[in-house]
Amino acid sequence: MIIAVTSMGTAFADGSLISVQTDNGNYDEGDTIVISGKVNTLIGDTQVTLQLFQEGTLVSIDQIKVAQDGNYSTTINAWGPLWQTQGEYIIKVVYGEDNIAETLFNYTPKSDILEITDNLEVTAGDSGTFDIRYTIRGGTVETIDVEPENFGLLVKINSLDDGKIILELPREFIDAEKQNGKDEEFIILINNIQTTYEESSSFSEFRTLAINFDQGDSEIQIIGTYVIPEFGTIVMIILTIGIMTSILLTKNKFQIKI
Repeated sequence: MIIAVTSMGTAFADGSLISVQTDNGNYDEGDTIVISGKVNTLIGDTQVTLQLFQEGTLVSIDQIKVAQDGNYSTTINAWGPLWQTQGEYIIKVVYGEDNIAETLFNYTPKSDILEITDNLEVTAGDSGTFDIRYTIRGGTVETIDVEPENFGLLVKINSLDDGKIILELPREFIDAEKQNGKDEEFIILINNIQTTYEESSSFSEFRTLAINFDQGDSEIQIIGTYVIPEFGTIVMIILTIGIMTSILLTKNKFQIKI
């Protein structure tokens, strides 16, 4: 029996009645692992037997009921005395006698998770510099640059693993506001693809954003409605020029009609 294993946490056993997959390819201690799959042909009330191994050591075992449509799923909590080793873990599912499928994922205990908390100085043109406090897990922050044309920031990271970055954004230098002055949502792009974020706290001085990223991601754009004071001045100058141009054109039209 040939078992095909993919790097994204999904596997199908060729010629078998069963498949198996995880919702991610990388997990940290404390994560919940969602395991699911499908049985092509039901065998009575037979259940799926699931075994989880790490270098030959049995970490977990479970019996899973199969729904009438052939789907099955379960969850495993990645913590406890058997979750101390970093590395590759293998999930093996068996249905009946000869129907087997496998998949694998990578696991990192808290003691081996790279987490950095620091302040990074950001250049704000004529306004000098300001600091952004951040915490990143699963990578490192290389630079944070102001993008005045986008009313935002560009955060460049080196993502060694799937991870998360938490940023404290000072409202004085960057914010997202509605016309009534209330908080607006930021637009977050990772490698030019829009994604979601969590706002863990909001104060009068700063807003705290938590953004998940995948291994290999390198750029995070944070777009608001306002960035650094001097750009606001530039916008007002451009707006004033536009208004004056409009007035002059209107005046010329009026003169022509006369």
